[in-house]
Amino acid sequence: MMQRKKILITIDWFLPGTKSGGPVRSYANMLDHLGAYYDFYIVTRDTDFLSDEVYSNIESNAWNSINDHTQVYYFSKEALTKSNLKVLLTSVEFDVAYINGIYSWYFSILPVILLKKYPNVIVSARGMLNPQAFSVKPLKKKVYLTIAKLFGVYKNAKFHATNADEAEHIKSIIGRKKEVKIAPNLPRKIENISIEKRALNKPLKLVNVARISIEKGTLKMIEALKTFKTEVVLDVFGPIYDNAYWEKCKVAIDQLPNHVTLNHKGFIESELVLDTIKGYDFFILLSEGENFGHSILEALSVGCPVVISDKTPWRNLESKGIGWDLNINDSEKISSTFATISKINQEDYNKMANRAFIFAKDFSEDQELLNQNKNLFL
Repeated sequence: MMQRKKILITIDWFLPGTKSGGPVRSYANMLDHLGAYYDFYIVTRDTDFLSDEVYSNIESNAWNSINDHTQVYYFSKEALTKSNLKVLLTSVEFDVAYINGIYSWYFSILPVILLKKYPNVIVSARGMLNPQAFSVKPLKKKVYLTIAKLFGVYKNAKFHATNADEAEHIKSIIGRKKEVKIAPNLPRKIENISIEKRALNKPLKLVNVARISIEKGTLKMIEALKTFKTEVVLDVFGPIYDNAYWEKCKVAIDQLPNHVTLNHKGFIESELVLDTIKGYDFFILLSEGENFGHSILEALSVGCPVVISDKTPWRNLESKGIGWDLNINDSEKISSTFATISKINQEDYNKMANRAFIFAKDFSEDQELLNQNKNLFL
């Protein structure tokens, strides 16, 4: 029997934390799908995103067995130092090092540097080299990338992109000759999910699941709601990432017409997302861009059509009959789309919901998708 390969992963936040959003979901899904083929050793923090509270039921600064194929080392804030990280990373036996992200000092930058002599190091850029990622702290990011290139930080590393566009962005910044493996993110398993016909809510209910931040387009979404001519409710689930930005959002909320209601519901546990979205008519996310967009696929998987930005991998949705992907700067198209969903009848909505579910199920069961992810580590 062939020995199972060992994959070492470094990531700022991991389960049981879920507040950092997409990346944690991506890795949780990866482990669910690939645990049958590989053993995973994950190095992370013992606290969640934007939290100082140590996870319960874990042992800090030690390896914790999560299941028969996953071990997690949770660093405490006090123990997370360069020297301790070096000792840990160089003492673990692994076949492939898989590094999450670009800009985290302890979990992206230092691991690449400390493991530079190892032959099998893969950096998962997670959209951090895409153009829209530079809308936040652009100078700081560009300075780091210039220094990294000057000192050959990524000289021996390979890269993981989730699509061809991201691969192009990586090569344009890191170097044209850089090896980039393409494998879309794996979805949450949905084999036990089914959809039931449900009556449209009166008034129409929209849902947004994303952190409150510039790149997620929260303010753009709020301002777009002003074009609604009929009564509508939008519930927003997600942590506040930027308090100053949220203050701007609250001003915009106060300016919404009386027939438009927006509720910020705060953070939602990952395990509750699917059941929560089931209670809404449409999912909305007018973000500046998504490298994958787990919440989009999860909405589709429970038969909830989507209204999203055209800067995600989920394109041509209108022709598929499962939603709309829009230019977030085209206010006229956004307005006309809102008018369309506000007038949709029950029969047409049921057809959209069913097509959305089938689309998501087909995507999640794509064997080629699984093979691409397995091949990342070969």
